[in-house]
Amino acid sequence: MDLFPPEKPPAFDALAPLADRMRPASLEEFVGQEHLLGKGKLLTKIIDGDELHSLIFWGPPGTGKTTLAHIIAEATKAHFIAISAVV
Repeated sequence: MDLFPPEKPPAFDALAPLADRMRPASLEEFVGQEHLLGKGKLLTKIIDGDELHSLIFWGPPGTGKTTLAHIIAEATKAHFIAISAVV
């Protein structure tokens, strides 16, 4: 056991909920939102140019908001903090 654990958890955790294990890990795996993530579209340009600013994703549960935020943070090496309204 390491005295100082890595900042990020391992990519695969066998004890994580199935939904977390099945979550897309890259834009290539993410399905939907082509109007934002398609080639030459707004979010794709922001991510590719590493010009990330504050973003707010709004929508019903289960539509991929948190997943997309994780993917963007990983692609841009940004610090990501998830805040849930229920917390």
